[in-house]
Amino acid sequence: MISQLGRGFKALIPDLYRGRVGLDVAEAQHLFDGLDWQGAVKDVRASVDWLKTNGSRKAGVTGFCMGGALAIASSVLVPDVDAAVAFYGFPSSELADPAQAKAPVQAHFGELDDFVGFSDVTAAKALEEKLKASGVPHEVHIYPGNRHAFMNRSPEGINRRKSMGMPDEDEAAVQLAWSRFQSWMTHYLSS
Repeated sequence: MISQLGRGFKALIPDLYRGRVGLDVAEAQHLFDGLDWQGAVKDVRASVDWLKTNGSRKAGVTGFCMGGALAIASSVLVPDVDAAVAFYGFPSSELADPAQAKAPVQAHFGELDDFVGFSDVTAAKALEEKLKASGVPHEVHIYPGNRHAFMNRSPEGINRRKSMGMPDEDEAAVQLAWSRFQSWMTHYLSS
């Protein structure tokens, strides 16, 4: 969740897991599988409302993986969202239909992502078609040679990705995605 005031961004990160933390892949998957998606959208809505009540003219939502899916869902379900950027994630049809998006959406996917139906290239192309139908401004970017979570450049993230068989290290793609993200949010949150 981000909001632009003046020239900078404020960030507000809702605790969607209520203090629980996944310390390894299995724990993180367990938390993900048990997420109350409707409750998470309500948390995003409350966060957007809080930002706007506390001086932010506009608010954007961004996220990675599950957070990416929530960012897209927020563009559909949270009326006061002014822009969304998703990094690899597609909401289930039960949660939100991107064809009903009301806020501009930018999305980033790795060409070699193999989370079928959630963040693979087929999901990215389906998202693009749905966003075309919505009529909102949108961009869907696919990064050649990259897999899921390619933006995670932390030492822990790089090691975890390598242990999962995802060794791609494409700094140029990461920098390009960040640049696109910053341009998108600056454009939609500062006007």
